[in-house]
Amino acid sequence: MKFLFDWLDHRTGYRRLLAEALNEPVPGGARWRYVWGSTLTFAIFVQFVTGIVLWSAYSPSSQTAWESVYYIEEEMTGGTWLRGIHHYMAQVMTVLLVLHLMQVVIDGAYKAPRELNFLFGMGLLGLIMALSLTGYLLPWDQKGYWATKVATNLIGVIPVVGESLQRIVVGGADYGHHTLTRFFALHAGVLPALTVLLIVGHVYLFRRHGLTAKQPLKKPEGGRFWPDQIWCDAVACLAVLASVLVLVAWHGGAPLTAPADAAERYPARPDWYFMFLFEFLKWFPGETLIWGGVIIPSLVFLGLCAMPAIASRPWGHRANLFFLATLLVGFAGLTVLAYWKDARDPEFQFAVEQANRASERVRELAHAPAGIAPVGAAELLRDDPYMQGPRLFASKCASCHTYDGHDGLGRPQKEPSAPDLKGIGTREWLAGLLDPAQIETPKYFFGTKFVEPNEQGKKSRMVEFVHDLSNLSPEGREQLDKIIAVVSAEAHLTSQARIDALLDEDDRAEGIDLFFSGIDGVSQACGDCHGFDGEESQAARTPDLTGWSSRQWLIDFTKNPEHERFYGSGNDRMPAFEEESLFTDREIELVVDWLREEWVRYEPPVEEK
Repeated sequence: MKFLFDWLDHRTGYRRLLAEALNEPVPGGARWRYVWGSTLTFAIFVQFVTGIVLWSAYSPSSQTAWESVYYIEEEMTGGTWLRGIHHYMAQVMTVLLVLHLMQVVIDGAYKAPRELNFLFGMGLLGLIMALSLTGYLLPWDQKGYWATKVATNLIGVIPVVGESLQRIVVGGADYGHHTLTRFFALHAGVLPALTVLLIVGHVYLFRRHGLTAKQPLKKPEGGRFWPDQIWCDAVACLAVLASVLVLVAWHGGAPLTAPADAAERYPARPDWYFMFLFEFLKWFPGETLIWGGVIIPSLVFLGLCAMPAIASRPWGHRANLFFLATLLVGFAGLTVLAYWKDARDPEFQFAVEQANRASERVRELAHAPAGIAPVGAAELLRDDPYMQGPRLFASKCASCHTYDGHDGLGRPQKEPSAPDLKGIGTREWLAGLLDPAQIETPKYFFGTKFVEPNEQGKKSRMVEFVHDLSNLSPEGREQLDKIIAVVSAEAHLTSQARIDALLDEDDRAEGIDLFFSGIDGVSQACGDCHGFDGEESQAARTPDLTGWSSRQWLIDFTKNPEHERFYGSGNDRMPAFEEESLFTDREIELVVDWLREEWVRYEPPVEEK
């Protein structure tokens, strides 16, 4: 083995290089305050390694980026940990940068002759922030898409060249495939190369001028980088790695929201290290945005770069310390203020809840046996009743109807003027409609013209019929339940398929007979007004209940409630959604499937132990 090492040293001279690297003097001896530069270098190294492995499975296009990240998370062995380490190490790097900057400034390690090295460090600060920004977009999810859109819009406010520069960065007039590929080229190629060059230059200048020791010296006799300081650095690097692993385990990996979709709004927020700027920009509305987004941040950065020159004055070092402390306090204050406002903003919290719902749903759909279609994962949500149904309901139906007391998306509705449609078609919903205590409540006919008395003081025949059911005998109640079972079975709901299957031919025949003949003790029969099972009613302006609440029945009813099969001229304000171009055919189907709870449900099989 010695022969091999001697041969290698003769050809490369590695022993001399290693001795120069490890035998560096450490004035005053090893100290924990010197570890930040090494931990930052270690973090960058981890990012390069994990980034290259992620690159091997990542596909940078607008139709494959999210899908490849999903593959890394769900299918690739160790992918969740790999991406989680890359994601949270990027966030820890920001903390390490600040700590390293503070240590350098407090110890005066930025003063002459180390000015150029300090500027190299400031360049690294800018590059790492740029790496964070460009990497944010690569998953091509809603969070990264909208946050990047907000950030790059700041480029457009730069006078003269802003719009042209923004088009170059975005890759066109709008955000899409070229935006993603350009950010990927920057994140995986240009910026890492520049980072390596600056690190090499930074380390070279550091070794040239030596370490600036904290006064007074801890050990006047000094020490060496090996083994004293390197032990502290190694422990600190392990602590950084352990912290990142804890974050990955705590959060279950890096976040991945729903696929990017320009048609769907998202509560855009940057990561925590840019939240101060997000809050700061609120102070500069309209044309003054250039001050908060470009001029003031540029002046602050130039002020940081000018710190070595300022330190040459007798009062300069203290002024720099005050300037840095002010920036840190401002950063912390604005960040806390931004999160505090968001926590107290019900609209934002509602938007976050909807975004989380979409993120969970797209993963469920992607897990389903059908998987992700070639057109991309975004299409899974665009054509999903579970996601689109409540949105369409809230936009066009919730002005009259409610869904379990809200607008379909969870926002409470006041004074509905039409029935609550949660569970429509089920036996429970129909039983509630035929309950004298509920018929005139907001869940059913409250606010409709059916409860308004006519000139004789009577309400609609339906309301009068339901009130006649108030004193049913046990036998009459049993007969009503049979009618409810038969009519509800017309809906063919998957959710009650089991109980509908128990309804045999004799039960169905008896229920139909009771529908037309009537219930003991009640003067009217359902068949006096409604048609059913192919038999028409002589009464006008009442729906035919054949196929009641089935998918096709509800679709046809929504398209035109004034059709002779339904209410005819007795329709109460319900618009003909198709004829009035309020919904497309597909949108009506999405709402109906959502109301009937007919959407894909998939739960991964439980592995047997």
